[in-house]
Amino acid sequence: MQPDTLFQRITDYANRADPYPLYAELRENGVTRQENGAYLVGTYHEIAALLHDPRISSDYRNRTDPDEAMLRRSERPPAFIGLDDPEHDRLRRIAMRPFGPPHSPGRIDELHGDITRIAEELIDAFRGADRIDIVDEFAYPLPVTVICRLLGVPHEDVPRIRAWTNAIIDSFDFTPGADQKERQQAGLDARDAMAQYLGELAGGRRGHPSDDMLSALVNDAGPEGRLTDVELMATATLLLIAGHETTVNLITNGVLTLLRHPDAHKRLRDEPGLMPKAVEELLRFEPPVHMLPQRTPLADIEVAGVTVPKGAPLILMLASGNRDPLRFDDPDRFDPEREDNQHFGFGSGIHNCFGAPLARLETQLALGALLPYLDDFHLVDDPPPYRRSPLLRGPRHLLIARG
Repeated sequence: MQPDTLFQRITDYANRADPYPLYAELRENGVTRQENGAYLVGTYHEIAALLHDPRISSDYRNRTDPDEAMLRRSERPPAFIGLDDPEHDRLRRIAMRPFGPPHSPGRIDELHGDITRIAEELIDAFRGADRIDIVDEFAYPLPVTVICRLLGVPHEDVPRIRAWTNAIIDSFDFTPGADQKERQQAGLDARDAMAQYLGELAGGRRGHPSDDMLSALVNDAGPEGRLTDVELMATATLLLIAGHETTVNLITNGVLTLLRHPDAHKRLRDEPGLMPKAVEELLRFEPPVHMLPQRTPLADIEVAGVTVPKGAPLILMLASGNRDPLRFDDPDRFDPEREDNQHFGFGSGIHNCFGAPLARLETQLALGALLPYLDDFHLVDDPPPYRRSPLLRGPRHLLIARG
């Protein structure tokens, strides 16, 4: 097939369960210009260089010819993940103050007991069941409970949050179709509703702080000052979505991978000290985020002998880089003891995932608690049904059954 159709084929839902042969084709073809004018990069060393290149912008407003969906998104203020320095750095520093070091160094470590209790409570709720949906009964409720407690979001509002989040994530399904504009508009509407909700929630704590991140964001003024109301809504929305969505996929992909690899499952159950390394391997082998579709060169740049013009869409296929044989030995093998595992599971460079320490801890504790319970279970469907988004890739449901 033609290399200029690779992005279309990768994002086709028919290939969601196994995009890895297409990633291999991408690496063989090098940097390829697609039918839509975007340039696709799937090799590890080129992706790493681009993620650290100051000439590469994360702000889609720098596109020469932004598509209609991006123009509609540009009417909303971007969160810091979609900005460049110095504005990205300022907003990220403000958001980091109540979350981690140097100002809140114990925030993540203090969650260890809470995460363990939540995992055990969820397991107790389905203990004795012969059929379990790992997504709905474990992988989703654990991280969403944690991030809601961190931010100070009432647990009774989780159903609304899930509906908004699903609409936002589904809007990043790039498959052409009659409902494409409707999906994108539904995602924008959901983002607006979530931002308004979080803004009102945070506003009610201005001058009346409690021990949560929303309170800190509206009441604590550091060297960079406070967030404006618009910045607060965009930042809180990003933290809420990113604070649980990637971890849902990571936990679910972890269970799926370990049930497909019973020897690794048994070893991790018997040697729980291997879990941190195993989670790093899961981040490489089946990462929750497969691509960064919103990068733009600020000047003409050369990538692997191909000139990518200023303002052109540049798509970095992180999951392809994670399987590059020029970087990783035997990359299609799941090895829970893999050394030298500098993957792109949380990106790299200045936009390295803000919540990576929390996601790692949640996944290590979640899988550590769940694995001993899975000995008698098998996958009901393999492959399972996947979510529509090729960007945040993971099963929509993961049914397992006893016996």
